[in-house]
Amino acid sequence: MKIEPLLADEAILAELGGRLAQRRLELQLTQAEQAEQAGVSKRTVERVEAGATTQTATLIRILRVLELLDRLEMLVPAAGPSPMDLLKLKGKERKRASRKKKSPSGKPWQWGDEA
Repeated sequence: MKIEPLLADEAILAELGGRLAQRRLELQLTQAEQAEQAGVSKRTVERVEAGATTQTATLIRILRVLELLDRLEMLVPAAGPSPMDLLKLKGKERKRASRKKKSPSGKPWQWGDEA
């Protein structure tokens, strides 16, 4: 089933739970092994796979064991500069390097406590 905005929350949770169970089976893990590796109870794994609600931290632990944690990056990508910010910065790009400025005394600059 495809996850779509019109689906009820319960249907989406059930679909996600089924997908997580399928991934667990692909990795040839039992629910008990997955629970142990994730640091949660076997009952928690059973509930997640059945489509029950869970805490975000629990979901992250399960995703880590199932090697799916990197997929969260696609779910909520990091915010980059807005198109307007990019446009404002475009005119301020450096076009050339400047040479080093000499101090008025002609000597290299140093802290006052160095002698």
